[in-house]
Amino acid sequence: MSGTLHVVATPLGNLEDLSPRARSVIATARLVACEDTRRTAKLLARFAIDVPMLAVHKFSEFERLEPVLAVLRRGEDVALVSDGGTPAISDPGALLVAAAHFEGFLPHRAGERRRRLRELATETRTWVIYEAPHRLLAALDDLDEVIGSRTVVLGRELTKMHETILRGTPAELRAALGEDDVRGEIVIAIAGHDPSAAPPLDTDDPIGVVWREALSAAGGDAREALKRASKATGLKRPDLWRRLGERGLVSRAARTDRR
Repeated sequence: MSGTLHVVATPLGNLEDLSPRARSVIATARLVACEDTRRTAKLLARFAIDVPMLAVHKFSEFERLEPVLAVLRRGEDVALVSDGGTPAISDPGALLVAAAHFEGFLPHRAGERRRRLRELATETRTWVIYEAPHRLLAALDDLDEVIGSRTVVLGRELTKMHETILRGTPAELRAALGEDDVRGEIVIAIAGHDPSAAPPLDTDDPIGVVWREALSAAGGDAREALKRASKATGLKRPDLWRRLGERGLVSRAARTDRR
């Protein structure tokens, strides 16, 4: 998806409060997805903006997703506005933003975070996540483990006075940040998976990854690790043990002993 979905805040009262940047984004968009075309038409007329509109409100948002996404797929931009304020907060737009595609915050626990990253690793669209400053370094380490050398863009305090943008692989960003305390709001954009490229690191064998994590967490205790891995994968223990054996992840003697 090469087009950009711009989430644009509009004035709550006086139309003159529309920022110059918001005017420019709306004027150059291919389509304005709005809560009420009648209300937005007044805003556009005030600034002599002539852009097609499409009503995307709480009663039509789901059925209008595909037409809007089709515009984005063609490489054209869409401006998402509500009657006043910021869309997707208390106004319509959350479904469209999610479809276009924000992942939100990753799970707090390390194991759950890595599992979610592995699920997202084969996503072909660019995906966006938020992360808390105190978990950022750990998240970059996990991204390095899961997606390897894929390009990542890290934004800190976006649109604010101390805005910082870093671009590189997860390992390069981790090295650039060092061990310094990171503060502020963090947004991370991850390039989508290229199906023609080599499989993302470790995602070709998720069972093996889960097993190694479970074994490490269990301190090498295979019985306890099997219990943890069974819960994580949803596989029954005998089936999981068989698959581990087929992958050579447990020895034949261990499998015999387990039975």
